[in-house]
Amino acid sequence: MNNDLERISAQSQKFKQKKAGWKYLLLALGAFAGLGIEALYAFVLEPLIYGRQLQDFTIMQNISHWILTCITWGLIAFLLIYLAKKKTNFDVFTKTEKLKVWQWIAVAVLVICAFILSCVNWNGCKVIKEFQFNGLLKFIFQYIYYMFETLLFTLIIVFGQKAFEQWTEKKNIPYGGIFCAMTWGLVHVLTKSSLSTGLYSALIGFLFGVVYLLTNRDIKKTYIISYIMFVL
Repeated sequence: MNNDLERISAQSQKFKQKKAGWKYLLLALGAFAGLGIEALYAFVLEPLIYGRQLQDFTIMQNISHWILTCITWGLIAFLLIYLAKKKTNFDVFTKTEKLKVWQWIAVAVLVICAFILSCVNWNGCKVIKEFQFNGLLKFIFQYIYYMFETLLFTLIIVFGQKAFEQWTEKKNIPYGGIFCAMTWGLVHVLTKSSLSTGLYSALIGFLFGVVYLLTNRDIKKTYIISYIMFVL
């Protein structure tokens, strides 16, 4: 009798975990869909308003686009974090263990690797090239825009990792990074019309997921480190 009860209890627990996994997956997809709203602004709504395509926007129109996108992304991030807490009792800001020395070293190595990959992809330093191309004002607003983009793809990683951990017993695989690579990363093939850029973004997205595990699933550290890796 006791064995039967234990087996039923175990099956019930697995069912609950699988159900919770789908909730986390929906949250991850919500973050990805939130990123996609920018395309609606940039390629549909704003061209109708301004009477010109994105590549022909003036400086102020570009800045307005970034401000609108940042506000939208900020609201979506707030909503997803709220829903995660309410629907699954998952607090993304839960404190984690302090990092060991080897973890900081591993993170530093990933940051260096990301910088090298960026230099190869951009044929030089991305920060310098974007500053030269945009000028000071656009450069400032674009890097604020990057902050909000980082927030949403970090949530893709966090919720994606949580989803697949509900379905598997292995906790040391960067599921969130794989999911980020397959969504946020590869979609750059379409948004940038470049296969190489899409593959580069997918690889970087995967590395962000590795960072999440190396920081003991600390979303704050992951966000800061991922932003540095993203903008370098």
